[in-house]
Formats: sequence, C-alpha cells, structure tokens
Amino acid sequence: MPTIADGEIRSAIKRVEQSAKQETLVDGDGHGTGRLIMILKPMPTRVTADWMVQQWRDKKRVKKKIGAYPAMSLANAREIFERDFAKIIQKGRSIKIAVDTRPGTVADLFAGYVAALKAAGKPSWKETEKGLNKIANTLGRHRLAREIEPEEIVEVIRPIYERGARAMADHVRSYVRAAYSWGMKSEHDYRTKSPRRFHIPFNPASAIPTEPKVRGTRWLDEDEFARLYWWLDCPDVPVHPSYPRAIQLIMLTGQRVEEIARLHVDQWDAAEKIIDWSKTKNDQPHAVPVPSLAIELIESITPNEYGWYFPSANDSSRPVGHGSLYSFVWRQRDRGVIPYATNRDLRRTFKTLTGKAGISKEMRDRLQNHALQDVSSKSYDRWNYMPQKRAAMKKWDAYLRKVLARKSCNEAT
Repeated sequence: MPTIADGEIRSAIKRVEQSAKQETLVDGDGHGTGRLIMILKPMPTRVTADWMVQQWRDKKRVKKKIGAYPAMSLANAREIFERDFAKIIQKGRSIKIAVDTRPGTVADLFAGYVAALKAAGKPSWKETEKGLNKIANTLGRHRLAREIEPEEIVEVIRPIYERGARAMADHVRSYVRAAYSWGMKSEHDYRTKSPRRFHIPFNPASAIPTEPKVRGTRWLDEDEFARLYWWLDCPDVPVHPSYPRAIQLIMLTGQRVEEIARLHVDQWDAAEKIIDWSKTKNDQPHAVPVPSLAIELIESITPNEYGWYFPSANDSSRPVGHGSLYSFVWRQRDRGVIPYATNRDLRRTFKTLTGKAGISKEMRDRLQNHALQDVSSKSYDRWNYMPQKRAAMKKWDAYLRKVLARKSCNEAT
C-alpha cells in the first residue's frame, strides 16, 4: 500500500533542510514490483527531491531516476511507475531498459520527426513542420500513429492533386512517408532516445506512387542571362532590395538558392574573397571563391544588425526565404519583363555557361558542391581544390564581363 503523502514530503524537505542529512521516503511495499522512492539531498541553497525507481536484481539494488519533485507530482510519479516499471520488474527484467510505454500519436510522430530534422541542422524543418501540422489536423492529431491507413493518406493528397497543385501533393506524400520512416526506425535506434513507442507495423505512405519527376532542361543563353542580370540591377518596379541582389549572386556563383538566401557575415571571408559554409544540403562543408563581379556585389551590401546580407522583408531578424525568391521571380516572369526561368534554371545556366567558358565538368561540380560519387572523392580525397577553384572563377569572371558588356541597365528595361 502507498505510504507517502504530500504532507509527509513537505515535512521531510523541512527536516533535511534543518538537519542537512539525506533522507529516503518509500512508496509501496516493494514485494515483486519494486518500489517508488524519493531521495532528498541537502544542497548549499536548497533541498533536491528526486523520484527514483528501486529494484533488487541479482542481490543488488538498482535505481533509476524518473523525475524531480515538485515538477513531477506524487500522483504522476505513481502513474509512471505503474505504467512503465511495475510489469518489467515482475518479469525480472532490468529497469535500466524501461522506456515510456505510451503509444505515440500522429502529433507525437510528426513533432518527433521535425525535432530530428532540426537537430540535424536541416533548413527544411520549418517548411516540413508547417506541412505536417496541416496534415495532422486532417488525420487527427490525437489518433495513434499506427492506426493510420494508406487510404486516409490518399484522401488527404487527392484534393490537393485535383486542384492542380501536383508538386504540393507529392510534397505532402513525401512528408508523411519520411515521418513514418523515421518513426519506424527511431524507437529501435540505440543512438537516440525516441520520445514515444509508435509500434508502427508499416508505412502507410510507402505504397503511394510519386509524381513523375520532370527533369528540367531550361537554361538561359548569353543574351537572356545579360537581360535578366541588368533588369535585376535596375528593376522597373519597386522591389525589396534583398530579392534582386540575391538572385544576381545566384547567377554569378551558381550556388543553391537556400544557401545564398541565408548568407551571413560569418560565411563571407572578406580577406580571402570566399563564401564558406560549414554545412550544406549534402551535409558537406563547402567553400567557394567568387568572381570579381560577385565580390563587388557582396561588398556593396551592408549586412543588417543580425548579420544577414539578404534579410526578410517581414522580419529583419531572419533571412529571406527561398520561397520568397521563387515568388519574386515568378511575378516578374508573368509580367514578361524577364526571360522565363526558375531559380533552379539559373543554377543549370551556371553549369552550362561555365562549360562554354572552358571550365571542366569536374571543376564545375566542385564549384557547385555537387556530390562526387566515386570512391576516391567520397572516402579519400580531402584536398580542397581552392587554387583550381580560383583559376576557374577567374576564367568565369572574364567570360561574364564579356557577356554582360553586350547590354546595359537601360537596355534591359
């Protein structure tokens, strides 16, 4: 029978405070099911009161902390003991391997997956969180994750597809599939501690077909490149300064939209004229020298008080989002003032025109931080190729100046 009461805990805390001697309070008789105990220790400025599970195993006393009083109440401590430890002790198993036995809900699964992305430094976690929150509201946030059927996922995706948002429909499918894949692995991953036990029998999104991938082929020729660049230099309508400058830097350097959008003072080495990312999309560090045109552009910008070169128009404490840059380009394309191109087309244009400028495919891949799949590059070669990158960018800079000399700011508008 329980023997601890809230009043007894308060009295014990006062005694330990006065005597400066450790005390232990015991809840339950401990026969066959172990015990819930509270250990009170005197500290210089306070008394700590920790809830522990105690077990006798192989003639040794084993303890495991489950919480601290008063953050964890007596009622909560008893609930956790009965739920997660009593049966384990009865079966003769060690309390050291006990985990939270509550089954995970849809909200638990999605929140855990987003937290894993965030911990891994994936910039996509915010967009993923936003998408999964909407899906959770539709499926039912408090339903058990293991109860979701493939048909329910299909019914979430179908209306999105039918209104013509095919890419978004595929994103929703991929969000759910990735979250369930994480959930199935996380509770068995000895390297991490999963917040819940999901017991998911299968991934409900794994059998849903993906949207066929359409490989882009669009790239800007030299005249289109110059027309777009000079329009960005002096747009014919008021625009937030971050937008055209960021797009220009993408054109000049060929880097990923997300990485340029988030350019921070910590990443620009003004002495070496290098942009240096400690981590990028492929989880690899990347440093790239920039052509003199890009140096002039970067040095013409005064980073804001938070260190961003391209701050958001709505919140200066954050960088401009890559989605905002996509929307900006789309609006100008629809107006017909710039050549038709997506931001990915600009990266493809860099790859193509640098080839025309005489730069080798291998060096172009290194400049754009495209993963090299051969064993030598992946496992052995640790040279940074900076001298070769500088030489390639110097050649690209000379080519750029000839291309841009064909038009001027006034001609572009």
